[in-house]
Amino acid sequence: MDTTKRLAFYDFDGTLSSGNVVRRYAYFCLRQPSRGRAALKFSKLLLTIPAWLVLDLRSRRHFNQVFYREYRGLGEEWLHAQSERLFEDVVRPSLYAGAAELIARDRSEGYRPVLVSGELDFALDRVVRYLGFEGVICNSLEFKDGVATGQVVSPLIAEEKKVAAMRRYAEAQRAKLEEAKAYSDSFSDLPMLKAVGHPTAVNPDRRLRRVAEASGWPIISLQKAA
Repeated sequence: MDTTKRLAFYDFDGTLSSGNVVRRYAYFCLRQPSRGRAALKFSKLLLTIPAWLVLDLRSRRHFNQVFYREYRGLGEEWLHAQSERLFEDVVRPSLYAGAAELIARDRSEGYRPVLVSGELDFALDRVVRYLGFEGVICNSLEFKDGVATGQVVSPLIAEEKKVAAMRRYAEAQRAKLEEAKAYSDSFSDLPMLKAVGHPTAVNPDRRLRRVAEASGWPIISLQKAA
């Protein structure tokens, strides 16, 4: 009897969803109990968006490290409570129509779906349940006395660290990356795609499309809202 486990790893933003970490943080800003605090945090975010875009282009890892400092001072219980509304108001409308179908097809072929994202765990809990992921690799905030410090629990998931986390997960599942699938839209996830035996570029940016075409990788589009 063949007991080999095959895994399929999916990036989230830009791959399965049109959303991003900035948009979801903006939702938390606007849901602050104090209107004044909400206005202040949201205004600050709007002013710094150009700088975040530049930083993200230079290094996804550095972007995550710096951006998640914005969560400093927010309560752990409050964030988890708001994440339920976040999913209904922001996340579910952002899912691409073909996302669930893609995951279901891989599952029918014997692959176990695993979400791999630089997003924070509480923002992805409902996504994992809704799309039926059997595993998740993502970032977590550090909390002290129930309040976010602005630091991310090590290791921060991005770029090469994604691959290291995928490898640890595969080893724990007694699976082989050479037999795994991976899906992403971003050139920053090139290490993730190169690490598996069956990479696919989904809604790829210009640089990733060039690599995918040169490498003969499948290129698919899911860019239609559900």
